[in-house]
Amino acid sequence: MNRQEAFTLLKEYTKNENLIKHMLAVEAGMRAYARKYNGDEEKWGIVGLLHDFDYEMHPTAEEHPIKGSVILKERNYPEDVIYAILSHADHTGVERKSPMDKALYAVDELAGFITAVALVRPTKKIADVEVNSVKKKLKDKSFAAKVSREDIERGVQELGVPLDEHIETILKAMQGIAGDLGL
Repeated sequence: MNRQEAFTLLKEYTKNENLIKHMLAVEAGMRAYARKYNGDEEKWGIVGLLHDFDYEMHPTAEEHPIKGSVILKERNYPEDVIYAILSHADHTGVERKSPMDKALYAVDELAGFITAVALVRPTKKIADVEVNSVKKKLKDKSFAAKVSREDIERGVQELGVPLDEHIETILKAMQGIAGDLGL
């Protein structure tokens, strides 16, 4: 299991550039948390990179990420990688147990939200986004209304980090790959 193979798999199943950018953002956040928790940065990054790889082909709750987990099993991905990906979707009923599982859940929604915050900045640059601006936008329920504030809140609770720290961790990780994200 290596990043290049994972990225090739992602590209095989996902053509939507915005969805690919989302998975890159989640990968960056997962790598940041792996460093923070002394996890395997490559493994955690691959979990973030592949968490939605099947979504474009299998967008329903009945299929995603369950169909993707079958593909990952067939390709001999480790059980803990598959488990973490299954656990990021509440509808699967898979309990988040490990720090990697909890980090994926916490990073997923927030990465998408931070992208939305960056895109409404006049410059459309993530470098111009600050923790306080993300927090302010979180309070505005009409902004990025499809992003679940409850999932973001549950994610930080399960991970056991303060919201400000979580936002800062993900924001800095995404700023580090701004070019790949087009931000």
